[in-house]
Amino acid sequence: MRFAVALSKESETEIAAQHVVHAIQTQLDGAPIDLACVFFSSHHAALTKHLTEVLTVALEPHCLIGCSGEGVISGTEELEASPAVTLWAASLPDVELYPIRSSFSPTQDQFHLAGWPDHEGEATFLMLADPFTTPVQEILTVLEDRYPGAKAVGGLAGGGQEAGANRLILDGEVFDDGLVGVRLSGAVEIRPVISQGCRLIGERFVVTKAERNLIHELGGVPALERLQTVFEALSEEDRQRALHLGIVIDEHRNRFERGDFLIRNLLGADRSSGAVAVGDVVQEGQTVQFHLRDADSASEDLTSLLAADRSGRNSPPLGALMFSCCGRGQGLFGRPNHDAATVAEQLGSIPMAGFFAQGEIGPIGNRNFVHGYTASMAIFAEPPPSARRG
Repeated sequence: MRFAVALSKESETEIAAQHVVHAIQTQLDGAPIDLACVFFSSHHAALTKHLTEVLTVALEPHCLIGCSGEGVISGTEELEASPAVTLWAASLPDVELYPIRSSFSPTQDQFHLAGWPDHEGEATFLMLADPFTTPVQEILTVLEDRYPGAKAVGGLAGGGQEAGANRLILDGEVFDDGLVGVRLSGAVEIRPVISQGCRLIGERFVVTKAERNLIHELGGVPALERLQTVFEALSEEDRQRALHLGIVIDEHRNRFERGDFLIRNLLGADRSSGAVAVGDVVQEGQTVQFHLRDADSASEDLTSLLAADRSGRNSPPLGALMFSCCGRGQGLFGRPNHDAATVAEQLGSIPMAGFFAQGEIGPIGNRNFVHGYTASMAIFAEPPPSARRG
């Protein structure tokens, strides 16, 4: 397998397209391009069709996906406000790729799925979706039904502030709604790294009374009372940080640590009833724990997860895609290039590209979710020897 990445900061789409094409051709030196991913700032959205045509004609990729983003990630650089186009290309022998497309009709209340293949063993999906027109979590439920155990990694397109303003690319076509992606299977290992960037605080509780996204009781005590107790035990510094709720995904584990929780926002509380509102449906019997999110926790979390990937795997990383929340970047860390630089520090100078998203897709446990304030990655490596023999 071979990987390459290119970045152009040109504001003119034609020049930027030619720039990244030439850089990719130079790096791959004639190797066929099986998968190409292009991510670009809103400055290039109006000429997305032309950008797509230039890439398709010059590189002839077997599969091309891409989208506009709130910002662009390429190599060790993060460009959050300036014009940018990044192109990531991979030569993947013995890997099967199936382009997929999904759109949703609100009038008919149904999905339209195109190119979704039959279930055939293990697979990973790369998914890019428009947040204004796509019920992504519902699509992930369809994915779970059709492809049990499949992992999905990706992000929600950005740059636009309303429906129809974002752009999605699938091969030679450009869309302003729905979802595009690719299913990969065969001789490749794709390892998800999902950094939700939080640390656990306080005690762990069982939800004893709940109604949809309202938690009335935790361990038989009003949820707001539990939250106040946890908050009062925090230091003055920690009280200034964002509080969230972590929901355990796999209740069968003997112990719960970071990475075992799905992090969701706290939306508010009702003093009269003692209920706390959460940004997801919560069920009685689930285990939950409050979390804090801040720059130090987010940095330590991503570093720790990448270090674990590096030390716990036989196959070294060869390339990566990153989908980082637009709430991270300089606004969270106070300095540029944090996530991209952390990847380079931990995994080395591998070709990496991605974008700042309005939501991130990635697995926690054995299920796929839409996240916020998260860095979701797909790390590409050679399959382990046992898989290659199979």
